[in-house]
Amino acid sequence: VQLQASGGGLVQAGGSLRLTCTYTGRRFSRYFMGWFRQAPGKEREFVSTINWDSGIPFYEDSVKGRFIISRDKVEKTVYLQMNSLKPEDTAIYYCAAAGGLIISQARVVGSYDYWGQGTEVTVSS
Repeated sequence: VQLQASGGGLVQAGGSLRLTCTYTGRRFSRYFMGWFRQAPGKEREFVSTINWDSGIPFYEDSVKGRFIISRDKVEKTVYLQMNSLKPEDTAIYYCAAAGGLIISQARVVGSYDYWGQGTEVTVSS
């Protein structure tokens, strides 16, 4: 499995960005694709993930109501629409994929086996 992420950039607070991640390779049962982020000096943290088959999304509390994750099965792509961005959203965003997960594992960094290269998001105040 290979993941290719794109869409980061510099935006003012209150603005929007859309991240895109496309995968190639095999897909597993109970497959999740998600987004994590890592700010300077901090650990990588969960942002959002989506169950590939059902389309059910999961969000970290601080992004609920602002970010929307979606997937296109045909294009093998997951999107993260980020609205009402705040300076604290500044980080490198990584897409990730894993198979065989149960819901309780889906928010955990260590559950994901495949990672994209990261795309930088900077939100200015």
